Amino acid sequence: MRTHQVYYLQLSDSDDPETIGIGECAPLPGLSIDSRPELEAKLRKIVAEVKERQLTVIDLQQMLMSGDLRDWPAIRFALETALLDLQQGGRKVLYTNEFSQGKAGIPINGLIWMGEKDFMQEQIRKKLSEGYTCLKLKIGSLDFATELEILHQIREVAGPAELTIRVDANGAFAPDEAFRKLERLARYSLHSIEQPIRQGQPEQMQQLCAYTPIPIALDEELIGVQEAARQVELLDFIKPQYIILKPTLVGGLQASADWIEKAKERNISWWMTSALESNIGLNAISQFTGNYAISIPQGLGTGQLYHNNIDSPLQIREGWLWYGSDNWGKLPEQA
Repeated sequence: MRTHQVYYLQLSDSDDPETIGIGECAPLPGLSIDSRPELEAKLRKIVAEVKERQLTVIDLQQMLMSGDLRDWPAIRFALETALLDLQQGGRKVLYTNEFSQGKAGIPINGLIWMGEKDFMQEQIRKKLSEGYTCLKLKIGSLDFATELEILHQIREVAGPAELTIRVDANGAFAPDEAFRKLERLARYSLHSIEQPIRQGQPEQMQQLCAYTPIPIALDEELIGVQEAARQVELLDFIKPQYIILKPTLVGGLQASADWIEKAKERNISWWMTSALESNIGLNAISQFTGNYAISIPQGLGTGQLYHNNIDSPLQIREGWLWYGSDNWGKLPEQA
């Protein structure tokens, strides 16, 4: 990906048109179930319906709770966060907590992208110099022996007490080779591995989670699992050590909260991750995360990837995300 097309949904009250709530719809190509040609038409239909029927806040809340947007998780996230923003005065402060008040930061992992060995090593050196104590490496694109060598070199510099390492295979391992690879990866004292095999193979994933030497986190496995009964069935059958929540992909903040509650009931840990949203979506996800007592790094450092991101109070300092002074920039003219 070189670009990421996003849509901004803006809501205002007819009695107070100057107050505007903003939500971001940013489906991720290749992952989001609503990353398809009909998305923009669906968005425009919702906008027209809100205007023509003069829908109230209660109407919009009912729309979110109905099944009408079940197959449109990115739109649900946009509508939900725009409504939250509007209800809080259109200041992009969706929740009042220590994070949104600038009193507490959120620990985040430094993301190391797939690429040639030299490129990955350069990223690792940069992240370590910036003060990160948790790195997440994308693996599965290089020769496996080369990836093990990179992990070995990192561990020569920083042991597990100094640096937490997560890896994300994005489903790259074949089921019949996954366990052997997990055994070799375990030598480097990894915190976890995300989605070692491709989603949609529940029996194989259940076996891996039962016997893995490295805690396994489900990521893509959660996409498209919208009904509560199916979520319970998935968690009860696979029994992962972690789940990773991306509100744009799973259907919004309330949907993420529902996943968290089900996971907690089963002693499954979790962390929150952005899905390459701009700072509008990232802000909403970060403030939502700030409602919880966070003990492990979150995946909320993707805003710095864009060269034309919207200016925001979000700041990264030594591996922590902070909400600083309220210096929001303008949305693009075409928003």
